[in-house]
Amino acid sequence: MIIDTIDKLSDYVELNPLFADVVAFLKANDLQTMEPGKYPIKGDDVFLNLQVAKQRTKDTAFLETHIKMIDIQIPISCAETFGYTPLESLPAFEYNAEKDITKYGDTKAQDYVTLDPGLMAIFFPQDGHAPCIIDEPEIKKAIFKVKVQ
Repeated sequence: MIIDTIDKLSDYVELNPLFADVVAFLKANDLQTMEPGKYPIKGDDVFLNLQVAKQRTKDTAFLETHIKMIDIQIPISCAETFGYTPLESLPAFEYNAEKDITKYGDTKAQDYVTLDPGLMAIFFPQDGHAPCIIDEPEIKKAIFKVKVQ
């Protein structure tokens, strides 16, 4: 997991060259004014899910991991807390290959981190994360999905 400011994303392009496509998209678009929806950026390799998600609490948020895609998650409308547990510490659960997700049921996160708008979290396949823990009824957020290279 990486936590940093959005403007520093270009510093991480050496970790995955497809991050450059996200950097270019962010320079050309204003996430604040965009409507929720799925935005293709580079075929199935890079796309944006811009969504308004309902509030979760530490008790209702669930941990998830992905094998094929990296998440770059950016809170837009309010601060967002993420639960975090390394994959190696998570129990075995069924992987949904079609949706590229493993959901870990009632397993609670080991740690939590809160990001204000302007920050981002990058979750790699080894990072179990529980998003959408907020104090507001809902959050507008960006989730860039980037294919693992």
